[in-house]
Amino acid sequence: MSPDLSPDVQAYYALGMEQGRLGEAPVPLEGARTRAILERALPPPPATVLDVGGGAGAYAFWLADRGYTVHLIDPVPLHLEQARRTDDARAAGAARLASIVAGDARTLDWPDGRADAVLMLGPLYHLTDRVDRVRALAEARRVARGGGLLVAAAISRWASLVDGLGRGLVADPAFGPILDADLRSGQHRNPTGNPQYFTTAYFHTPEELRDEIAAAGWQLEDLLAVEGPGVLAAAGRADWPVPPSLDHLLPLIARVEREPALLGLSPHWLALARA
Repeated sequence: MSPDLSPDVQAYYALGMEQGRLGEAPVPLEGARTRAILERALPPPPATVLDVGGGAGAYAFWLADRGYTVHLIDPVPLHLEQARRTDDARAAGAARLASIVAGDARTLDWPDGRADAVLMLGPLYHLTDRVDRVRALAEARRVARGGGLLVAAAISRWASLVDGLGRGLVADPAFGPILDADLRSGQHRNPTGNPQYFTTAYFHTPEELRDEIAAAGWQLEDLLAVEGPGVLAAAGRADWPVPPSLDHLLPLIARVEREPALLGLSPHWLALARA
């Protein structure tokens, strides 16, 4: 087992829910917004992209289809198996991933200065000690070329509150202690066994995320809300027979994606930084 993930996190992802998650919910906002940000932030193809903690390849295959040279690295055996099956099953002429390998975000088996961009769209969630998060970010800095791009995702300190209200989870007495701990320390634990309540993770404040990125040697360029106020629509409501469309939501969210006063409303953030 890779040391990148604790046993309970490995067990959570072994349930197989991650592969289709970004296409679910009334409005699949997280994936759509992340792709929109990547489209404008990444260098042009055929740049070399390391997708560290890339899961079953939700973004890796999308980038490969756009001409990028994508290396997928993940610690979960099921994700690697799913990615390899997808890679093998792609239609004739479709771009393949350059590699699909097991790996720990803190100790990448990759040479110095060879990646044009490093995606970390999951590792910071599950490294619950600051020293490990900074180590993972420093590894990403090591493998990036001069001027290379980091795109790192973090979960907001207030994500459980926003999500719990939007989905009615706060009505469950078992959710109360989880929410209390999240708001107090950012250390998210789920002793209930209910996968709706996620698994062991760390939920950042903006200041913590900025500090960790700087400590690892990156120059932060942007800190963006992913869902932003669109989370209010993405949760779905019984009195909205037709949820707002992505075409309607995406431009509105982009207008306020940097607004500090709204940042905590977004369950996920993306930090963009330069080597």
